[in-house]
Amino acid sequence: MARVTALVPAEHTSDHVLVVPRPAGDGGGPGHDLPELAAAWFDDVGWLTPPSAAGPSRTGGGARFHGVRAAARPSAGVLRLGEEHRATGPFPLDADAAAALGCAHPAEAWALGRADGALDVRGGRPGVHDDRDGIARAFAAALPVGEELRVVGWAVAVARRVSGLLLADGRQVLHPDPGAAVDLAVWPARPVPAGELLEVVRAVVATSTLEAVPGGPGHRVLARTPYDGDLVVTQEAAGRLPRALADRSWPDEVPATVVRLAWRPQDPYELGVSDPSGLHVIARDRARALLARAATLLHGRAGGAVVDDAGFEVTAPELELRRAAPTPGARAWV
Repeated sequence: MARVTALVPAEHTSDHVLVVPRPAGDGGGPGHDLPELAAAWFDDVGWLTPPSAAGPSRTGGGARFHGVRAAARPSAGVLRLGEEHRATGPFPLDADAAAALGCAHPAEAWALGRADGALDVRGGRPGVHDDRDGIARAFAAALPVGEELRVVGWAVAVARRVSGLLLADGRQVLHPDPGAAVDLAVWPARPVPAGELLEVVRAVVATSTLEAVPGGPGHRVLARTPYDGDLVVTQEAAGRLPRALADRSWPDEVPATVVRLAWRPQDPYELGVSDPSGLHVIARDRARALLARAATLLHGRAGGAVVDDAGFEVTAPELELRRAAPTPGARAWV
């Protein structure tokens, strides 16, 4: 069982502890902005107390982290997450402390808990124990509900995006697989005609076909493969903008349409398990790269913005990383 006394002060060791790479500008790994990531999920985000300048270092304890010394750290800030919760941090960790947690870069920890210091009321036992991210297993005795479940879901989504991890209740390690994030949505600056959408997807999978959207306006391109499942690219009327794009300017008040790029594996059940088969992972990696290529082409033509399946905006370098699939031969079987 993981211990957190080397990561956060004692008063936060029963909180959920989010560990993420230190921002690139601070000598760490992939860049991230935690307030910006929080604003993609919560309406009411802001510093209750901003972090201050660096203070003295502190030595932590615990069996797994014996002898680990935390880096000189700033005084922690308190970031509001919605109406009830807050994130306290950052608590920087040096490379050794990060390596003890399996992080490839220097990292920082954030303690997530209620703003009033009280305990959240939990629900009953989860009905299943094999969800994609292990949340049900981490809370096998009583599942978080309401805003606490939302905070946990956000923290897991952040950990997946930046290759971090979450210590649920300061104990149970949740280390979501970044490769499990496959689907994308392009919010274009203009509607994309059916013929143009087909042309874009056929540049990725030559056998793609155009279909009508059942039961409504819009159009859909289907790229069917015999081994890797189907890629489905659908343009439909836009609803409410994702929070991550709320401050963006558009040619009109809001985009008229959104293009959703999704993968349908041969066995959809494996999308919801934490340990899918090797064949599923190979197909998933290929599909992830192909959808990233299609999103890049579409964004290059129609502008706008790209959002991932967790509601975070995806930048061009991040799409490039997705296109560089980790498995050999990231081409669809057609």
